[in-house]
Amino acid sequence: MNRKIKVLLAKLGLDVHNRGVITVAMELRDKGMEVIYLGNALPDEIIAAAVQEQVDVIGVSSLGGAHLSLGSLLLSRAEEKGLKDEFVFLIGGVFSPEDAEELITVGFDGVFPPGSTQDAIISGLHKALVAKRGAEAFE
Repeated sequence: MNRKIKVLLAKLGLDVHNRGVITVAMELRDKGMEVIYLGNALPDEIIAAAVQEQVDVIGVSSLGGAHLSLGSLLLSRAEEKGLKDEFVFLIGGVFSPEDAEELITVGFDGVFPPGSTQDAIISGLHKALVAKRGAEAFE
Protein backbone atom coordinates (compact mmCIF):
# COMPACT_ATOMS: atom_id res chain seq x y z
CA MET A 1 0.00 0.00 0.00
CA ASN A 2 1.41 3.36 -0.99
CA ARG A 3 1.32 6.27 1.42
CA LYS A 4 2.58 9.80 1.46
CA ILE A 5 6.04 10.55 2.75
CA LYS A 6 5.68 12.45 6.03
CA VAL A 7 8.33 15.10 6.74
CA LEU A 8 8.98 17.15 9.88
CA LEU A 9 10.87 20.38 9.22
CA ALA A 10 12.34 22.61 11.91
CA LYS A 11 14.73 25.48 12.41
CA LEU A 12 17.59 24.12 14.49
CA GLY A 13 17.92 26.17 17.65
CA LEU A 14 17.19 29.87 17.83
CA ASP A 15 17.98 30.67 14.21
CA VAL A 16 15.28 33.04 12.93
CA HIS A 17 16.07 32.88 9.20
CA ASN A 18 13.12 30.81 7.99
CA ARG A 19 12.62 31.77 4.34
CA GLY A 20 14.59 28.79 3.01
CA VAL A 21 12.91 26.14 5.15
CA ILE A 22 9.46 27.54 4.34
CA THR A 23 10.31 27.41 0.63
CA VAL A 24 11.44 23.78 1.01
CA ALA A 25 8.24 22.97 2.93
CA MET A 26 6.13 24.28 0.06
CA GLU A 27 8.21 22.37 -2.50
CA LEU A 28 7.83 19.11 -0.61
CA ARG A 29 4.09 19.69 -0.18
CA ASP A 30 3.77 20.44 -3.89
CA LYS A 31 5.47 17.09 -4.58
CA GLY A 32 2.74 15.33 -2.60
CA MET A 33 4.44 14.92 0.75
CA GLU A 34 2.83 15.64 4.09
CA VAL A 35 4.84 18.38 5.77
CA ILE A 36 4.81 19.46 9.40
CA TYR A 37 6.69 22.69 10.12
CA LEU A 38 7.74 22.90 13.74
CA GLY A 39 9.45 26.28 13.61
CA ASN A 40 12.36 26.89 15.98
CA ALA A 41 13.17 23.88 18.12
CA LEU A 42 15.96 22.21 20.03
CA PRO A 43 17.01 18.59 19.37
CA ASP A 44 14.88 17.00 22.10
CA GLU A 45 11.79 18.89 20.92
CA ILE A 46 12.43 17.81 17.32
CA ILE A 47 12.78 14.15 18.28
CA ALA A 48 9.65 14.25 20.46
CA ALA A 49 7.60 15.85 17.66
CA ALA A 50 8.89 13.33 15.11
CA VAL A 51 7.84 10.42 17.33
CA GLN A 52 4.45 11.97 18.08
CA GLU A 53 3.75 12.71 14.41
CA GLN A 54 5.19 9.39 13.19
CA VAL A 55 7.21 11.02 10.43
CA ASP A 56 9.57 9.38 7.97
CA VAL A 57 11.98 12.28 7.60
CA ILE A 58 13.39 14.90 9.96
CA GLY A 59 14.75 17.89 8.08
CA VAL A 60 16.46 20.73 9.91
CA SER A 61 17.65 24.09 8.69
CA SER A 62 20.50 26.08 10.16
CA LEU A 63 21.80 29.45 9.10
CA GLY A 64 22.97 30.68 12.49
CA GLY A 65 26.19 28.70 12.87
CA ALA A 66 24.98 26.02 15.30
CA HIS A 67 24.69 23.30 12.66
CA LEU A 68 27.61 21.20 13.94
CA SER A 69 26.87 21.43 17.65
CA LEU A 70 23.07 21.16 17.51
CA GLY A 71 23.13 18.82 14.52
CA SER A 72 25.43 16.43 16.37
CA LEU A 73 23.25 16.71 19.47
CA LEU A 74 20.12 15.90 17.43
CA LEU A 75 21.70 12.72 16.11
CA SER A 76 23.16 11.67 19.47
CA ARG A 77 19.77 12.16 21.17
CA ALA A 78 18.12 10.04 18.47
CA GLU A 79 20.79 7.36 18.99
CA GLU A 80 20.33 7.44 22.79
CA LYS A 81 16.58 6.89 22.34
CA GLY A 82 17.10 4.06 19.84
CA LEU A 83 15.55 6.16 17.08
CA LYS A 84 18.49 6.86 14.75
CA ASP A 85 17.29 4.23 12.27
CA GLU A 86 13.62 5.23 12.55
CA PHE A 87 14.00 8.48 10.62
CA VAL A 88 15.91 9.90 7.70
CA PHE A 89 17.88 12.90 8.99
CA LEU A 90 18.49 15.78 6.58
CA ILE A 91 20.09 19.18 7.12
CA GLY A 92 20.30 22.25 4.96
CA GLY A 93 21.53 25.76 5.41
CA VAL A 94 24.55 27.97 5.16
CA PHE A 95 27.77 26.19 6.04
CA SER A 96 31.16 25.51 4.49
CA PRO A 97 31.97 22.46 2.36
CA GLU A 98 34.15 21.19 5.21
CA ASP A 99 31.21 21.44 7.60
CA ALA A 100 29.00 19.64 5.07
CA GLU A 101 31.45 16.73 5.10
CA GLU A 102 31.47 16.76 8.92
CA LEU A 103 27.65 16.69 8.99
CA ILE A 104 27.71 13.53 6.87
CA THR A 105 30.39 12.06 9.14
CA VAL A 106 28.29 12.66 12.27
CA GLY A 107 25.40 10.80 10.67
CA PHE A 108 23.10 12.98 8.56
CA ASP A 109 21.59 11.01 5.69
CA GLY A 110 21.58 14.06 3.42
CA VAL A 111 23.23 17.47 3.54
CA PHE A 112 22.08 20.41 1.43
CA PRO A 113 24.43 23.41 1.38
CA PRO A 114 23.70 26.82 -0.15
CA GLY A 115 22.61 26.61 -3.76
CA SER A 116 20.95 23.19 -3.46
CA THR A 117 18.20 22.98 -6.03
CA GLN A 118 14.67 21.74 -5.55
CA ASP A 119 15.53 18.69 -7.65
CA ALA A 120 18.61 17.94 -5.54
CA ILE A 121 16.60 18.18 -2.32
CA ILE A 122 13.73 15.99 -3.57
CA SER A 123 16.09 13.46 -5.13
CA GLY A 124 18.32 13.39 -2.04
CA LEU A 125 15.33 12.87 0.23
CA HIS A 126 14.06 9.97 -1.88
CA LYS A 127 17.50 8.34 -2.12
CA ALA A 128 18.06 8.62 1.62
CA LEU A 129 14.59 7.21 2.35
CA VAL A 130 15.12 4.23 0.04
CA ALA A 131 18.61 3.62 1.48
CA LYS A 132 17.32 3.65 5.06
CA ARG A 133 13.90 2.05 4.60
CA GLY A 134 14.58 -0.23 1.66
CA ALA A 135 11.67 -1.04 -0.58
CA GLU A 136 8.94 0.40 1.65
CA ALA A 137 6.29 1.84 -0.69
CA PHE A 138 5.55 5.52 -0.72
CA GLU A 139 3.63 7.72 -3.11
